[in-house]
Amino acid sequence: MKPLRLLVVEDELKIAQALHDFLRVEGYAVEVLHEGSSVVDWVRRESPDAVLLDVMLPGKDGLHICRELREFSSLPILMLTARVEEVDRLLGLDLGADDYLCKPFSLRELAARLRAVLRRCRTETVVDPRCEWQLDAERWELRLGNQSVPLTPVEFRLLQHLMGKPGRVFSRPQLMRQLYEDHRVVSDRTVDSHIRNLRRKLEVFGGDPIQSVYGVGFRWEGTTGPA
Repeated sequence: MKPLRLLVVEDELKIAQALHDFLRVEGYAVEVLHEGSSVVDWVRRESPDAVLLDVMLPGKDGLHICRELREFSSLPILMLTARVEEVDRLLGLDLGADDYLCKPFSLRELAARLRAVLRRCRTETVVDPRCEWQLDAERWELRLGNQSVPLTPVEFRLLQHLMGKPGRVFSRPQLMRQLYEDHRVVSDRTVDSHIRNLRRKLEVFGGDPIQSVYGVGFRWEGTTGPA
């Protein structure tokens, strides 16, 4: 079986070489780029199985690259960053990254995170395309065909609001007002946490109908059936 092909985008030469050598030993075929301006064209041309993408790069930074890649590809993206501010990590995931590691990190942790991301993204579930997404208010479940996942009350209300108007973009403040019946005051980034949890649950379906709209919020793009 052919090894999985990885693209490492890292401008620090010692780190790039260490990643290249370690991942080769782990059994991957590895290519390395040291600047950001050529990454998108390279991915279009070569179609790697995953990208390890540094945030701070010459030419074009990793966040812009991630956003551009998500316009045409769902390949796994693992971001590497020395910028540990929470907003940067959240922004990276909002743009479509599958996971991140903060420098310095251990190579063993990198390997474990990479395997987990590849395993999640390569999971395939055969679902009849005629099936419609349904919320079951009695079971607190989301269903598609013969697959279902349990939901927390907050997740149920969040999906109920998104699915009620497919295609409409809702801002974080708009969604926040739907989540807690006691109207507690929490950060609007709480929405991001619930969206990430929902997306992990949606892996069982082999797809993700919740789309992030950069700088605005989220929308539901699935075909919705009666509750």
